[in-house]
Amino acid sequence: MELKLASEVVDGVTVITPDGRIVFGPEAALLRESVKLAIDATKKVLLDLRKVSYIDSGGLGTLVSLHTSAHTAGGDMKLSGLSTRVIGLLQVTKLLTVFDVHESLESGLASFR
Repeated sequence: MELKLASEVVDGVTVITPDGRIVFGPEAALLRESVKLAIDATKKVLLDLRKVSYIDSGGLGTLVSLHTSAHTAGGDMKLSGLSTRVIGLLQVTKLLTVFDVHESLESGLASFR
């Protein structure tokens, strides 16, 4: 399944909504490029993952890399709308403590204020 991305700026925060699977290959590269452009533009990125059905190890690596890149550039990247499966994956890998995770898009946006 091809990864599709929707992007919009809300109150100075770039909200990127991936739809599909975040896996190693073109999908992860597409997400990486989109988030890096958003970090350059607004410094604040919220990944709304409610439409993401699956993340593999390459996708996780991409998320960690983007998180680090955002902080290095003086920005911030947060996650919202994680499925139970994705939350479980982040718990098992101990990455839930690395990311700033929010239950909903609204709470994620509010956290930037």
